[in-house]
Amino acid sequence: MPLTNRLLPFLALLLFASLCFLSCEEEEDPSGMGMERLTITFVRLGSQNISDMSTVDGDGDLTMRFSSPVEVTSNDLFQIYADGVLLEDTESWNSLDERLTIQLEEDWVEGQTYTLQTRTPITSPGLEPLEAFSISFTIGLGALSVEALTSDTVAFALDGESLNDEIPVAGPFTITFSHALSMSPEELGGQMAIEGPEAVDFTVSAQNDSVFQLQFAQPLADFTTYQLSVSPSLGAVAGRDFTGLDLTFYTGASAELDFPLLSDEDLMTKVQEQTFRYFWDFGHPVSGMARERNTSLNTVTSGGSGFGLMAMIVAVEREFITLSEAVGRWEQVVGFLENADRFHGAWAHWMDGETGAARPFSALDNGGDLVETAFLVQGLLTVREYLKQEVPGQTDLIDRITVLWEGVEWDWYTKGQDQALYWHWSPDHEFEINLPIRGHNETQMTYILAAASPTYPIEPSVYHSGYARGGAMVNGDSFYGVTLPLGNSDFGGPLFFTHYSYLGLDPRNLEDDYANYWTQNINHSLINHLYCANNPRRFFGYSEQCWGLTASDSFNGYTAHSPTNDRGVITPTAALSSIVFTPEESMAALRHFYYDLGDRLWGEYGFYDAFHPGENWVADSYLAIDQGPIICMMENYRTGLLWELFMSAPEVQQGLDALDFTY
Repeated sequence: MPLTNRLLPFLALLLFASLCFLSCEEEEDPSGMGMERLTITFVRLGSQNISDMSTVDGDGDLTMRFSSPVEVTSNDLFQIYADGVLLEDTESWNSLDERLTIQLEEDWVEGQTYTLQTRTPITSPGLEPLEAFSISFTIGLGALSVEALTSDTVAFALDGESLNDEIPVAGPFTITFSHALSMSPEELGGQMAIEGPEAVDFTVSAQNDSVFQLQFAQPLADFTTYQLSVSPSLGAVAGRDFTGLDLTFYTGASAELDFPLLSDEDLMTKVQEQTFRYFWDFGHPVSGMARERNTSLNTVTSGGSGFGLMAMIVAVEREFITLSEAVGRWEQVVGFLENADRFHGAWAHWMDGETGAARPFSALDNGGDLVETAFLVQGLLTVREYLKQEVPGQTDLIDRITVLWEGVEWDWYTKGQDQALYWHWSPDHEFEINLPIRGHNETQMTYILAAASPTYPIEPSVYHSGYARGGAMVNGDSFYGVTLPLGNSDFGGPLFFTHYSYLGLDPRNLEDDYANYWTQNINHSLINHLYCANNPRRFFGYSEQCWGLTASDSFNGYTAHSPTNDRGVITPTAALSSIVFTPEESMAALRHFYYDLGDRLWGEYGFYDAFHPGENWVADSYLAIDQGPIICMMENYRTGLLWELFMSAPEVQQGLDALDFTY
C-alpha cells in the first residue's frame, strides 16, 4: 500500500484532536486574550549585561529595567548575597518605577560570586507577576593597566593624543599600575625598556605593590626622543589581561648649556665666521667657486657661489679675512666664469669646478639656468659695488665683472614671446623643460636684473604678465591672524622665498602694484614661525624657539619643507636667515640651536643643514644655498651692508624704476 494512503487515517485523527483542543481553549478564555506577564528587559553591572552564572567586571552599580512599571511595595525588594552573606545595599527607582538601581555599600570583590534574588513575586498592574527569581554572577579579574606615569612634576599623557615633551632628563619616573603586582621590582624591570639613541640603564624600586620608580644610572639626553615600553607579557605574570604600554616622549633641557654663554652680538659673529668657512676653507681650489654641498667634490654651483661672493664681503668687514685675500678669491672666480660654459650668457646650475663645463642638474637640464644665474649676478654686482667703494683702483676686476653681467641675454629666455622668462635653455633640449618663472617666490631677482640689463633687457610687461601673473600672485588670506599678501600656497611656502632674492634686494621700502615686500617677508616668516609653534601635525621638538621650514636635506631625501609639506624636519637656515624679518623669534631659535642643540647641530661649517627631532636624525651635510643666506641676512640685520651695496648699482635702480617699484 502506498505510504500516503497509510498516513491518511493518522492525519485525520490528528486534525480532529487539534480542533477539540482549540474548542476547549475557547471555552476557558472566551475573550481570546491571554494576560501578559511582567518581564525583565535587562540586568546590568555598569555597562555589562548579566546572565545567570556570567562573569563580569566589577565596575559600576547594578541596574534592572522592567517591561512595565513595578508596584514598589518595599525599599528592599531585592537582596544581594556573597557566599550566603547578605550585603547592605540601597535601592532607588526612577520616576516611572520601571528602572531600578542597586548600589552596594562596599566595592565588588574580584573573584567573588554574588547572587541577586527576590523572595516574592514582582507585580505590575494588569500583568501577571514576575515570579521570585535569583541570578548568580562572578566578578572577574580586572585588566591590568598603567594608571599614571610621572617624571618629577610632569605627568605623561597616556591617551595617545597628546605630545609627551619637555620631560625632565634626570627622572626618576614613577609608574602606577591599576592593580597590585605580586612580583619583585627586578622582575618588573625585566618587563620594561627605554630605548633612545643609546641604551638606557635603569633600576626599579617599589613604593608599594602597585607604584614603582625607575631610577636612571645617567640622565637622559636632552631634546631627544625615547620610547618607553611595558611588555604585554607582564599580564601573564600578573594573572590579568594586559595590552602593554608603548609611549614615545621627548626630553627637555639639561642642566647645562652645550657651549659657554655669549652676548647675542658675539654669538652672531661666531655663527657668521664658522658658516663662512664653508665658502672659504671648502671653496673649490681651482675655481674658487662654492661646491654644491660638502660631498660634491668637483661640482660647483652658480647660485650658491653668488651667495658666497657676498659672504666674502661680510668676512672682510668682520675681519675673518683680509681685503687682499678677498680680492684674490674674486679674481679667481671671475677668471673661472669668463671661461666656463655659457648658454646665451647664462651659466649652468652645476659646473665642473676645474673645467667650467656644464654638469646636468637633471636629464633635460644641461644648459643655462636663468634663476641660478641671477643669484650669481646678484653676488657679482654686490662685489663690484664694494670694490668701487673700497678699492676703486681695481678697475680691471670691476670692468670684468661688468662684462660678465652684461653678457647675460635675459630677453632670449622669453622664447621671443615676451610673456614670461623661462628657467632653462639647453643646446640639446632647447626650451623642452618649458618652465616659466612665475611668482611670488624666490625668483623675483631674475626679473629685476632682466629689467635692469643695459644690453639684453626685457619689457616691463614681461614682469607683470610673467612674474606677477597678471596679478594672480596676490594672496590676501590670513593664517594665524597674519595676512599673507602674495603667494600661491597656503602659509606662504618654504622660507627660502624670503631669502634668496633679498640678500641684495632691499625689501624695507620695496613696493610695487602688488605688495609691500617688507610686509610680505615679515608676514611670511611670522606665519612659518606660528605654524611651528602651534605644531598642528604634532611633531616632537617644534616650539616657539625651534622652528623654520624650508628646502633642505631630510631624513628621507631633499625636499622643500613648508607647512603644506611638513615632514618633521627643522632647517636652521630658515629661522636664522629670517632674522631681518623676525628678529626676536630668530634670535630665540639661534640660542636654542647653539646652546641647547649645539652638541649635535654645530659642526665644522656652522649648523648642519637640517634635523628631525622626532627621529633623532641630524644631517651630516652643508649646502651652499643654505649656508650663504645665514651669513648675508644676519649681516643685513646687523648693518644693512649688502642691501646698501647691491641697491647702489645704477643698473639695479634703473631696473626697479622701469618696473615702477618704489624703494
